[in-house]
Amino acid sequence: MSEENPVHDMTADECWELVRTQEFGRLAFHLADQVHITPINYAVDGETLLFRTAEGSKLLAVVMNPDIAFEIDSYDEDEAWSVIIRGTARHLDEFEEHRAENVPLRPWVPTLKYDVVEITPREISGRRFDLNRPWLHITPES
Repeated sequence: MSEENPVHDMTADECWELVRTQEFGRLAFHLADQVHITPINYAVDGETLLFRTAEGSKLLAVVMNPDIAFEIDSYDEDEAWSVIIRGTARHLDEFEEHRAENVPLRPWVPTLKYDVVEITPREISGRRFDLNRPWLHITPES
């Protein structure tokens, strides 16, 4: 742990490494005049992300306004990290949606999700945080 600076910027390569090791994140999108955020499972395809969805708010939103943000994170006792992707999303047409069959992308819940959406990053950034949570190490006195 660095007591001088507990916040560390990650390189784009470090961010992509973490994105490739995960499969669950949060998608932020505009729908009409509101910003929404929803959890999704995803898979990496090259330097894009793919996710499946059913007809509904996510699909409508990316068709109406493709600007999105996407975030993954994790933490343990000593460290936390977060990666944020800003970019665009687009509904893949029937000639491209087969790409989802070439990556480990399957619905986590038994619902029908025929539509495939691609997220193309414009920017990827991340930070690691050295945590100082002394209450985790306090032992109650007997």
